[in-house]
Amino acid sequence: MAKESAKVRFTSETEVLIVGAGATGLTLALWLQKLGTPFRIVDSLPSAAPFSRALGVHARTLEFDRQLGFADDVVSGGVVMSAINLWVNRRKTAHLTLSDLGSDLTPYPFVLDFAQDQHERLLIEQLESRGTTVERGTRLVALDDRDDGLLATLECSDGTMDSCLASYVAGCDGAHSTVRSATGIGFAGGSYERVFYVADVDASGPAVNGELHVDLGESDLLAVFAMKGESHVRLVGTVEGDAIPKDRTLSFDDVSRRPIDQLGLDVRQVHWFSTYHVHHRVASAFRKGRAFLLGDAAHIHSPVGAQGMNTGIGDAVNLSWKLASVLRGSRPDLLDTYGVERMAFARRLVATTDRAFTIATKPGRVAAVVRTRVFPGVVGSLFRVAPFRRWLFRTISQIAIDYRTSAISVGRAGAVHGGDRLPWVELDAHGADNFASLQSLDWQVHVYGDADGQVTDACRRLGLTLSTFSWSPAAERVGLARDATYLVRPDGYVAMAAESGAGTKLAEYFESRGIRIT
Repeated sequence: MAKESAKVRFTSETEVLIVGAGATGLTLALWLQKLGTPFRIVDSLPSAAPFSRALGVHARTLEFDRQLGFADDVVSGGVVMSAINLWVNRRKTAHLTLSDLGSDLTPYPFVLDFAQDQHERLLIEQLESRGTTVERGTRLVALDDRDDGLLATLECSDGTMDSCLASYVAGCDGAHSTVRSATGIGFAGGSYERVFYVADVDASGPAVNGELHVDLGESDLLAVFAMKGESHVRLVGTVEGDAIPKDRTLSFDDVSRRPIDQLGLDVRQVHWFSTYHVHHRVASAFRKGRAFLLGDAAHIHSPVGAQGMNTGIGDAVNLSWKLASVLRGSRPDLLDTYGVERMAFARRLVATTDRAFTIATKPGRVAAVVRTRVFPGVVGSLFRVAPFRRWLFRTISQIAIDYRTSAISVGRAGAVHGGDRLPWVELDAHGADNFASLQSLDWQVHVYGDADGQVTDACRRLGLTLSTFSWSPAAERVGLARDATYLVRPDGYVAMAAESGAGTKLAEYFESRGIRIT
């Protein structure tokens, strides 16, 4: 970013300028809005994307959506994935049931198929219902440092130029991020050679039954995802190199028929079709000064596990309350924890999905044998082992993400450490749970059992909401300690866990870190 003289005039100003109105930017906007932080959200496209490749919505994302009050709308718009079927040479080699993977772990113990473009339209509706609209056709041209903020030069939809002074800029503008380019942050990584396609179709056949079907071939791959609506499915597969025409745009007619025929798919109508390359990259930093990178602007990876959109939403939630807190008077170094917390996960995610993706798509005879003969049997056996199923759900759903090494994560009580996601506890058979209080987006204290007088007094002095829950087998099962004190961040992660002396520790926690909570 260039250093700009403070004498340069500006025509508008805001606390947070969000560049990019995909799922990441929209989530950041919704959280900032509920937290009472002024912002603008701009996007270079004239309208929301009419289709997208991303599909899976995981439990942690739904928990975040619940904090804003619309998780039920997301669930009702999608299809719960009940099972995965693996096919090799027209034979079903594994049927993996998913319905009970996350029981007792989350209010959303499933994987949801909900197309990202539909998800984004729902987020836009939520934003508009709260009085904010995306500034469409507005492009970031330049970003310059000033002593009092960042000066963003915006080209508006009518061709006029707007110099907007922002306290902070959030780059949610995708893999080709203008914000990342303006900051000079590196984006190391590479691309896979194979070309992939995605098609939204109406079809019939054994694989159109509301479940996920994957055909594992020696040289190609096809996945069939259930979508809302009768006969509506999404196909994601590989394209053979020699099938790509040299002189025209690839169409659905050019796709290999082998996996489609072997799954018995009768494709009656193609609503849309697109091809793409898969990349794996992580930005060298998620922050430079007052500018931040989120979502695909910060990290891109293979589609294994449907992690991309969910990870971007996690970035947005993590940054939102920290921006709001600093703008209310908290010490600015709170913002340093955004990169620390989110980059570690992004690097681990890219490495993990890269290995899995290589196994799934690597050419060659040995790789084909592993993919078509070894993999189905191994996975089928592992799925019969309860601890593996539990580990797999915790990993894919992103509820296992922790920030234990963060400077704002302290202590341990029971099996729960500072930096862990607050464990979910069902309180009764009618659906009441300990996550209901998280909808306030406030710092709060949870005690499972009895809170001592010092903790009660400390919460009163600090302006913290104290929620006490009766001790129960469910609380013990998830690793909580009886009568311990859990300080919970606005995003539902435990900031501090203490089995004793919490009355003093609460005040020390905020004072030593310069965090203002009112």
